[in-house]
Amino acid sequence: MSIQDKPVVFTDPAAGLVLSTLLPGAQVPAELPRPRAGRVVALFVSLGAGLLIAVLVAAALGQLQVPLVEVIGSICARMGLGCGVAPAHPNGDAALWEVRFPRVALAVLVGAALSAAGALMQGVFGNPLADPGVVGVSAGAALGASTVIVLGFGAGNAWAIPAGAFVTGMLTALLVYSISRSGGRSEVITLILTGIAVNAFAGAVLAFLTFAATTNQREQIVFWQMGTLSGALWPQVAVIVPLSVLGLLCAFMLAPQLDLLALGDDAARHLGVNIERLRIGTIAVVSILTAVAVAFAGIVGFVGLVVPHVIRMIMGPGNRVLVPASALGGALLLVVADTFARTAIPYAELPLGMLTALVGGPFFFYLLRSARSRTGGWV
Repeated sequence: MSIQDKPVVFTDPAAGLVLSTLLPGAQVPAELPRPRAGRVVALFVSLGAGLLIAVLVAAALGQLQVPLVEVIGSICARMGLGCGVAPAHPNGDAALWEVRFPRVALAVLVGAALSAAGALMQGVFGNPLADPGVVGVSAGAALGASTVIVLGFGAGNAWAIPAGAFVTGMLTALLVYSISRSGGRSEVITLILTGIAVNAFAGAVLAFLTFAATTNQREQIVFWQMGTLSGALWPQVAVIVPLSVLGLLCAFMLAPQLDLLALGDDAARHLGVNIERLRIGTIAVVSILTAVAVAFAGIVGFVGLVVPHVIRMIMGPGNRVLVPASALGGALLLVVADTFARTAIPYAELPLGMLTALVGGPFFFYLLRSARSRTGGWV
């Protein structure tokens, strides 16, 4: 049976119209699935407002409580505006601008990067259960950070561990893609299996490094792997901003092509999509977003898996909405999670990655069970 004889299911209306012109035999539904403009606007307004409120609340909470009106007043004062009330505590401004705002900014960037990377991975693999760890970036970054710790390079240089994590994360993704490529092409199943093998090998080396490390180094490795935003400073934010913003812009540009890829490789090629180049570009963007996030925050699980899945359940599979909405949703989730992690227990801090996995695992299982009860099978 040729492609002209097969019914084609579209996630993007424009793609369906173009394909029906190029392939006269393609069956295009009479009413193509498309989220209503009102729902899209409502979603982005809700996520944006929620993120703004979460940022202000996160800045207000902590060992030194700063009322919301004083947080707003401090921001207005920095912008040269005469609104709000200045912090009453003599250390209020210092607590906000030297401790909390850098940490909140890092949470926004890391959450947006991980969620957008997850949405891209699910789009390029055609599977809503894919996450950025499939290509081995997280395992490679953990391996690089642990190597730096064990060799002692991180003792006198605050940038050594993030740099090692970023470089090895990118190299691991490149290795996974190189191994899975054959005859100038790469298949999705080969990428996944190669990623599993490389993740397993990296995990074994990581276990050896943990065994060989001293007690202090071992504690540092374990704490880094559990994920944390503690110690966030403006210089770190200045490094992550250009990389994450560039990665997010590339992700938004790739989203329409991922909608075409959802039609199938043959249909996408008829529409002029270079499948191999698209996969290479998407994996490169995912690697950059994930590596920069993991380098400065450690391994924070489930953000890149749960958030895109929830957005997809609300708005449908169209990547033009899914990718930017996932970025906003991931930023919101990580700001809320980090606020809870540092305020739930007085004078202590919960590991961020542990918290997201502890809450995200059962919640994701609930989503899958709900979807199964509605559709009669896993989605």
